[in-house]
Amino acid sequence: MKALRILGVVLIGLVVLVAVGPLVIPIPPLLEGVDEESLAWPDSQFIELGGLKVHYQRYGEGQPVMILLHGFGASTFSWREVLKPLGAHGTAIAFDRPGFGLTERPMPEEWEGPNPYTLDFQADLVIALMDAIRTPQAILIGNSAGGTVALYTALKYPERVQALVLVDAAIYNGGGAPVWIQPFLNTPQMNRLGPLMVRSLAGEQGVAFLRSAWHDPSKITDDIVAGYRRPLQVRNWDRALWELTKASRASTLSQKLGEVRQPVLVISGDDDRIVPTEESVRLARELPNARLSIIPECGHVPQEECPEAFLHTVLTFVMSLDHGKEPVEVQG
Repeated sequence: MKALRILGVVLIGLVVLVAVGPLVIPIPPLLEGVDEESLAWPDSQFIELGGLKVHYQRYGEGQPVMILLHGFGASTFSWREVLKPLGAHGTAIAFDRPGFGLTERPMPEEWEGPNPYTLDFQADLVIALMDAIRTPQAILIGNSAGGTVALYTALKYPERVQALVLVDAAIYNGGGAPVWIQPFLNTPQMNRLGPLMVRSLAGEQGVAFLRSAWHDPSKITDDIVAGYRRPLQVRNWDRALWELTKASRASTLSQKLGEVRQPVLVISGDDDRIVPTEESVRLARELPNARLSIIPECGHVPQEECPEAFLHTVLTFVMSLDHGKEPVEVQG
């Protein structure tokens, strides 16, 4: 009996430690952040969409309109090598998805209406941008998690999406935590510790993740690292990224691929260590109207690491749409 009482006391102590510990652990404050506009690039623009101040960069005029959606941990900066060249063939717009870049990062106590960090809101944001520039249709070009947003938008608003370019798109895996763990993420303990955990992106872990996205990480310069870290000076960037983590859900898009009617170009680097190349091959096979391009000696972000091959592949596809032809298959 004495042993059971001791065990009971130990278990109660563990429960108290788990419940109370995270609430009393000292959380070092971030350096005071700055507002988004103070970090703007020379070609930055801001627009109010869905009650959110959205940062975007735009080049070109006329048709086709191409909207570029970056991946997790990235921003419009990831399109720096290809945005202007794409704009020479129509209109090219890259914007920062909520939680990233220089787009406003509202906190739960500040927003009214839908949660801006959900996939649903991000799809609506794409359409709000299209409405703002008065274009009935656009080609959506999405990299990694941006590909998830692009595909979801095409399914939710099929009449507004002319075609898709899915670049190393995260369709089969990722997208968020399973439903069963969501209540745990919303506890006071995790709301306290979560922002601290995501701060690792500002340090060496973030650089390691960036290096894993390239076939040849020796090409990553100090300026590229600085470009990725630039938005981490914005106030509340850590809390916003935690809110996005909580709002994310495991993707079910792979079950709806047969519903996609738009022409699709699937692009992958042949050495993608984040979304394996085999997943892009499978995606092109399972989409009803897709073509595949595998870029040699390239990783997860071909628009950055292999911009010339990326531009050739995308523009070949886009021009074939413009002339009403079947999308061509461009193998690397």
